[in-house]
Amino acid sequence: QVLLVESGGDLVQPGGSLKLSCAASGFTFSYYAMRWYRQAPGKERELVADITSNGGSKNYLDSVKGRFTISRDNAKNTVYLRMNSLKPEDTAVYYCNAHYWAVDYWGQGTQVTVSS
Repeated sequence: QVLLVESGGDLVQPGGSLKLSCAASGFTFSYYAMRWYRQAPGKERELVADITSNGGSKNYLDSVKGRFTISRDNAKNTVYLRMNSLKPEDTAVYYCNAHYWAVDYWGQGTQVTVSS
């Protein structure tokens, strides 16, 4: 059974930090590129960051560059998203995605709310 379980979402003040984790099981994690998406109320889901299977290449949404960092630990089957200098516009449900060729797996999401 394939599982992607996100954790680490919370309510945080503007300027604060959070670290999201996504624990994977049921597939060969090291083969898959991993992505973090987010979806705010009334908006489409958008790709926030992605990392290649070996961690050698990373890409970011322009609005999070310099603030967010994606990383992975293939020994632990886990991908992370470190989020610094959070802004109210970062408020969304954050989803973990595993991608390999035509296969996509999704987690259930974790809520991040940035508000004073």
